[in-house]
Formats: sequence, structure tokens, C-alpha cells
Amino acid sequence: MDLLNTLVEKGLRRETPTREEALAVLATSDDELLDVVAAAGKVRRQWFGRRVKLNYLVNLKSGLCPEDCSYCSQRLGSKAEILKYTWLKPEEASEAAAAGVAGGAKRVCLVASGRGPTDRDVDRVGKTIEAIKEQNEGVEVCACLGLLSDGQAERLKEAGADAYNHNLNTSEATYAGITKTHTYADRVDTVQKAHAAGLSACSGLIAGMGESDEDLVDVVFALRELDSDSVPVNFLIPFEGTPLAKEWNLSPQRCLRILAMVRFVCPDVEVRIAGGREVHLRSMQPLALNIANSIFLGDYLTSEGQAGQADLDMIADAGFEVEGAGTTTLPKHRADALAAAGGGCGSQASAGCGSHEAAEGAGCGSHAEAGGCGPCGGHAQAAPSAEPAAEPASEVPGARPDLVAVRRRGAGTELAPNA
Repeated sequence: MDLLNTLVEKGLRRETPTREEALAVLATSDDELLDVVAAAGKVRRQWFGRRVKLNYLVNLKSGLCPEDCSYCSQRLGSKAEILKYTWLKPEEASEAAAAGVAGGAKRVCLVASGRGPTDRDVDRVGKTIEAIKEQNEGVEVCACLGLLSDGQAERLKEAGADAYNHNLNTSEATYAGITKTHTYADRVDTVQKAHAAGLSACSGLIAGMGESDEDLVDVVFALRELDSDSVPVNFLIPFEGTPLAKEWNLSPQRCLRILAMVRFVCPDVEVRIAGGREVHLRSMQPLALNIANSIFLGDYLTSEGQAGQADLDMIADAGFEVEGAGTTTLPKHRADALAAAGGGCGSQASAGCGSHEAAEGAGCGSHAEAGGCGPCGGHAQAAPSAEPAAEPASEVPGARPDLVAVRRRGAGTELAPNA
């Protein structure tokens, strides 16, 4: 297939594909799917071998967010039955992080609900980062606290943070239909602040919210222009009681095409399968490891994920290996670029998504749950919308609302952090 040969050649050279080529990946047929996965796998192996990086979420502060992100269980006015608690103490967060590190996680993502941190919050998170790094040698720490004010990214960097997450979520053209309480430009600004402070920028998307192929391509090209070092790809779980409850737009095949498109546009960055993989990829998760080189281990912000041991077994059975703490995640040219910029851990890089070239169709934004890291959108519950929900997208081949089996994280307990 000429398209795939062209995309592989461009990926191996870190060359930007055209928008038409990216759209063509999403339009491939099921008969071509294994060819698409194999082609994306060649690019993945060029830059990451057969390594899989494990990441672990610690939810520092849950619920009561003033933002209205329509996919989120923590949104303004949400009546979702989720755990709600104020800030974990540094020792509590460190204990939670240790569980993930013991399971093989290389990066700990510290998440807090809210529009953005106060200066006092930044100090609090700084102490938490210090506690985690004292107890877990070599661990990377990514903070995800919402919109940043001037100087806060620098303070997080000084406190020991290696990265900052703030997802774009969707295209600039459709962003206002998802969130009203902040803008796409606000999210761009936060990602740029993180980059300028020498933090590794982690920014991704949520697929399945009713967006078009063009929207998906727009947001991924925007991530490339933003120089995102890691790109979490979330797959929306349309919980009952949310404004997006009837948005069943994903099949395992669709998810694989989306991941492949991201890999071709962003060939040498960390592509992470984040929220929703268990529900939408299901038994095809091992195939996705041929495209992405990173996953979350264990639970998400407000729901339970696949059992950690099941993830480890899946990685081994598929012929991959868990990336060790002493291994640099991204290719040398990116790690060197971050080091030159005064960046954090050697596994991160400042060169961003794909190459240093500007991409057409670019734009920016940021993340899910106004304080979520990676899987926040994929496993979110939100308050009902004032507008009637759309009918289920039953015409989407492979969409299986009957297969949803997502449990609320900590259901029936007073458990605060992921465990």
C-alpha cells in the first residue's frame, strides 16, 4: 500500500505527513487494519524498540471542580457518586505512589481537580514531589494541576517535577462545545508555560466525543506544533448521566486507526494509551502495544482500570518488555535537547511531537477534568446536561455499549488515592 510505505518512510525520517495522509489512515478499511498496525509498528520500533513505559496516577484532590468539562465526573454541578476529598498529605501521596512503582511504574502522575493551583497549592505539591522522590529513587513525577499562572511552572520545576500534563482534548473548532468555563487558548498558554520552564510537556486528546476525522487530525497536528513530548490518547467512556452519555462512536478498529494516525504524525514521541482502553480496545489491547509505547498501570482518576497484573501479563504475552527506570524513554536526540534546555529526567525530551517543523492545521489547548492526567477524559462521569442527549451512535460498527463494565474507583470505601 503506497500510503503506508510513504508514512513509514516519513516516520523513520521524523518527517511530517500531510493532512491528507493522516486523514487517509483514519479512512482505511478493516481489511487493511493489520497492514496499518504493522506500518505504525515499524515506526514505533525504530524509536522505542519493544519497550513499554508504565505510568501511575495519584489523585491528590478529587471532586468539586469549578470547571464544566462535559466529559468529567468532577465538573461544576456534578452529582456523580465519586470520591471527594481535599489534598492528600505528602506521606499519603508517597505511599500511594510506592504501590505503582512496586508494580513497575516509571512515572507517577500527580493530579488535582480544580481550575488551577494557588501558590499555596504549588508549595503543597512541591513537598509531595520531594516526599515521593525521597522514597522512590529514579521515579519521574508529572504534575497535572490545571491552568498555570505566571511563575508556577518554574516553581514546580524547582521542586523536582519532571513534566506537566495539560491535554488539548479536541480541536480548536469544537472546543467551545465541550467546555465553556475556559478557552482553548487558556490550555495552550499552560502547555507553553510548562515548556518554557524546562518541564517536559505532556499533552494529548480524547477521542469519541462526536468529533470528525478532521477534528482528530487538527488536534494531533496541534500537539505536534506544541512540541508535546508525550501524547496520551484517551477514549471516551460515555457514562450514563453525562452530556456525552449517548456518544458511542468507537470500536476497537477505530481506536487502532486513531493510535496509528497519532504515531505517524508524532513518530518519535511517547504515545500513551490512556483512559478507556479497556472498554474500547478490549481484547485488541495487545495489538495497540505495537503502536503505542506507554500505558497507565492500574486505576484512573474516578474509575477502576484493568488489574495491574493483567497489564503486566499482557505486555509479556505480546512479546514486549516493561521499560526500566534506568532506560531513557525517548530517542537520544530528544533527551539531549531537553538536557540542553535545562529539562528534567533524561527520559524526557524537549523536541516534542514528531520533528521541529511547524505543522499545518495547528492549534492548542489542554486537558481533561481541569486537573486530570492522561486518562481523565476517558473514564469521566459528568452532571446531566440541560440539553437532551443525542441518540446512541448504534450505526457505528463495533461500538459496544453493552460491554461497559467500569467500576467507580474506591466504590464502597473511603479510599482516597489509587491503589
